[in-house]
Amino acid sequence: MTSRVHLIFIGAPGSGKGTQAQGLVKNFNYSHISTGDLLRAEIAKASDLGKRVTKIMESGNLVDDATVLELIKANVDLKNKSYIFDGYPRNIDQALALEKNVLSGHKYRVINFKINKEILVERVTNRRVAIKSGEIYNLKTKPPRVAGLCDVSGEALVHRKDDHEDVVRNRLDVFEKTVTPVLDFYRGRGDLIEVNADLSFAEIENEIRVIVNN
Repeated sequence: MTSRVHLIFIGAPGSGKGTQAQGLVKNFNYSHISTGDLLRAEIAKASDLGKRVTKIMESGNLVDDATVLELIKANVDLKNKSYIFDGYPRNIDQALALEKNVLSGHKYRVINFKINKEILVERVTNRRVAIKSGEIYNLKTKPPRVAGLCDVSGEALVHRKDDHEDVVRNRLDVFEKTVTPVLDFYRGRGDLIEVNADLSFAEIENEIRVIVNN
């Protein structure tokens, strides 16, 4: 069995979940499960599923729950690894399904990344990603050393279509409508911890480290 509790990161797209997860992977030997990454992997394969989710993600809508749960179940080994579930569950049905079909019998904590909406829009629209290395940058708060290129791999950075402002705002509207019941569910179980995601990367990282070490 693993020695560390599993973590669920909840927060609007761009609230810093993925960046903080990278730090835990490097420093605490966590494995990172991002539904966005799983879905983009299907898109890269050009599978039938990938072609379907391309249109959904680019419009800012969410992929159906059964498909996401199937992807997660196929990519986790909870008995031998400690996981961070990044951005999942997004609604109460997903939360209940995750508890029943994946996390039942395992210890976990839920971290909610609270952030101002306008700060979030600015943060996401300035985000750039390196597809091969998986590194994430922000043109204002975490720029690459060489403009447009990944520090690790040297590959060209990408401005994803789902990081454009109109798509971001649509995604936030969808997120806000569905997340409250999820937070209430975990709060009622005593598993919810909230962090102020308006803070700097380093300040948020320190808060997360305290949670992981306690």
